[in-house]
Amino acid sequence: MANPAAETVEYPFTAFNFAVEINVPGVSSKVCAASFSECDGLDMTMEVKTLREGGNNGRQIRLAGPLAYAQLTLKRGMTASFELWDWFGAVLEKPSLRADAEVIVFAPSPASEGIVERARFVLSRCLPVKLKAPPLNAKDGMVAIEELQLAYESLRLKRPRGGGA
Repeated sequence: MANPAAETVEYPFTAFNFAVEINVPGVSSKVCAASFSECDGLDMTMEVKTLREGGNNGRQIRLAGPLAYAQLTLKRGMTASFELWDWFGAVLEKPSLRADAEVIVFAPSPASEGIVERARFVLSRCLPVKLKAPPLNAKDGMVAIEELQLAYESLRLKRPRGGGA
């Protein structure tokens, strides 16, 4: 069994260092070359079905129902390309176009170890539902994204190589 104390002290699971990769067939293999400051919506909710057995008033039976997924919201992003805008336009032309996305969470590590991947959230069949530009500012030279929202059909956690069960 893993030692929770050692895991917390040596490799804490933090949420401040992450990357987003989006693969859109026909548009780009890595459409998202952007860095975002905030990511929200990695969320699954299972509907619970409750059954009552006739004559047994002291007990109810709980069954697992269908899953529902939230929308992924990425905020305050910077990119040097227009590929996210191209993807949104491509979906207008071909409404069945979907993408696969991964949100990679990195662990803090000494500089000698480089970047250490802690977890990877895999979202399948993503659809862009909102792409918002920020207020324009003449001081900034990059293409900015205020908010990007993605609807997705499934979410799973992929552990890094050598990760525990």
